[in-house]
Amino acid sequence: MKKTLLLGLFTFMTFQAYAQDDNKDYDLRPNETYGYIIDKSGKKIEGIVRLAGDAMNPWQNQKKVKFVAASDIDQSKKKQKFKTFDTDDLKEYVAFDENNNERHFEMVKYTNTKEGFNTATGGLSGNLKAFNNLTKSTQFAELVTDGKIKVYKLYGYPTTFSAGGQIAVADKENERMRNSPSYIYSKKDGKLEELTLAKAKIIIADCSYAKGKLANGSYASLKNDEKKRKDQD
Repeated sequence: MKKTLLLGLFTFMTFQAYAQDDNKDYDLRPNETYGYIIDKSGKKIEGIVRLAGDAMNPWQNQKKVKFVAASDIDQSKKKQKFKTFDTDDLKEYVAFDENNNERHFEMVKYTNTKEGFNTATGGLSGNLKAFNNLTKSTQFAELVTDGKIKVYKLYGYPTTFSAGGQIAVADKENERMRNSPSYIYSKKDGKLEELTLAKAKIIIADCSYAKGKLANGSYASLKNDEKKRKDQD
């Protein structure tokens, strides 16, 4: 009963923090860079797109995004109001981060079972982490390679509660997830799957150029990334 009460209180506090953050005004910059959103009907709307997450919480970008349409910007006012959109509202969005790098996210249906079953934190924290990952099948994944083969970067979701001796463990687990995201792919708009070295060999089998580069070790980073993730699991 006490655990349920504490969890409910924590969830309420988290929700309140998000609600307050969403209501903050945005200071319009002199040379604002516009991104865009594409809504469920396929309509592209340009405007200011603000990432919900940052380097410490990259998984937040997979849940929602903040946006103000160019047509809604009041140039006579420095502060602008954002609207928050999630996967129920959008097909994709393009934003620019604090370093002015373009970031492209698309709505995908994929359950990160690998992180769901990786309950490194154990106990209640581990169960909540599993719940957070296994119940999120519709999310925004960051597009890193476009074309006949699309590759996306996808972060796991952390636990929403930790206490006592589990706090340090949860912090370490969050750091692992920040540094070691999963990569998923689809070939010719097919089923989304986790991208591994073994899968890479299969999906480029019909491309002699890429197959040759893989055989020569040109894609060593994929092997290193896979090894790093295995070592941290």
